[in-house]
Amino acid sequence: MPSFEPVIALSRGLEILRVLNAERRSTVGSLHKATGLNKATIVRMLETLEHEGYVMRDAERTEYLPTGRCLLLSHGYDQHLWIGGVAEPIMHEFRKQIGWPSDIAIFDRDAMIVAQTTREPGSMLFSRRPGFRFPLLSTSMGRAYLAFCPEEQQERIITLLAAIPGKSTELARQPKKLAPLLAEVREKGYALMDEAYSQHVFDGRVWAMGVPVRDGDEVFASINIMMLHGVISVEDAVRNFLAPLQETATQIARALTDKFRATLWAPGGAKAD
Repeated sequence: MPSFEPVIALSRGLEILRVLNAERRSTVGSLHKATGLNKATIVRMLETLEHEGYVMRDAERTEYLPTGRCLLLSHGYDQHLWIGGVAEPIMHEFRKQIGWPSDIAIFDRDAMIVAQTTREPGSMLFSRRPGFRFPLLSTSMGRAYLAFCPEEQQERIITLLAAIPGKSTELARQPKKLAPLLAEVREKGYALMDEAYSQHVFDGRVWAMGVPVRDGDEVFASINIMMLHGVISVEDAVRNFLAPLQETATQIARALTDKFRATLWAPGGAKAD
């Protein structure tokens, strides 16, 4: 248990910085919509972050942008890059096989982080770089990870998410909806992106299918295929791509397991046997 109550101002400032990094260019209005904070608080946080050098203001467009100083906050974290490097050649071959882009992502406390991607540079719809954080409960990779991770860990994650306010965590407070959804993912072997999330982030044009990257009960990550509505249906994608996607996940899991044994490193900092 923590010794003190959380510093609310710091929590709000970090939330503003998180959204800024996700949006790349933000306005007070877009930050208000994403965080629910009142606009006066947002302006105060932005001016503080600007003073500290983490944010710059584009006066002509009244927009705010993260600066290179934000990179200093992530210098101590490289697990997603490590896993992404192992997965990259396997994912590259998979992209050539199916023709659609994929991501691999790892769990990070209350969200997922893109570790590697085969999305084409410059694509507006599929633009997500390694290091991008996204929600668990509304995405195919988040759902795939949560459905297949060990039961004790799953319960801890859901409890944590339920305590975080906002639309992205609402499902964690609705166990009668979440439990059947996760059971269905386990039964089918894959998860789908939530339609509301697709509408919010991709204007409803993109959908995704995700599966876990696991070795037995150890879930290292999850991997998806990103596809366009109107080009391929869920039924056709499952029929044509699910088996290759699961095989790719198995190949990555084997490569990661071999790498862990070679380096005596394991997820969560535990030493491999």
